Amino acid sequence: MRSAGNVVNEYVKITKLKTTNLETRGWLLDVLNCVNEVGTSEFSLHDIYRFADALKQKHIGNNNVEAKIRQQLQILRDKGFIEFLGGGHYRKVK
Repeated sequence: MRSAGNVVNEYVKITKLKTTNLETRGWLLDVLNCVNEVGTSEFSLHDIYRFADALKQKHIGNNNVEAKIRQQLQILRDKGFIEFLGGGHYRKVK
């Protein structure tokens, strides 16, 4: 059973993903899913680029997928989901 404090903390974290633009939210959640699929707490930009083909298939109209991945990683950093370590390396925030 989870404590009320844990539930509140999880709710606050999820509300950081709120956006009114469905396309933006789709990209953000898709890149977050890629981050979560990486099996380690620290990962590189190249680890996320491995998902580029799958993201291209989901977002056919975007011809600049790698730039979009970098943009979404910045947003995830700003929202507190990941931490930028420098040199294209990141850490998942617990």
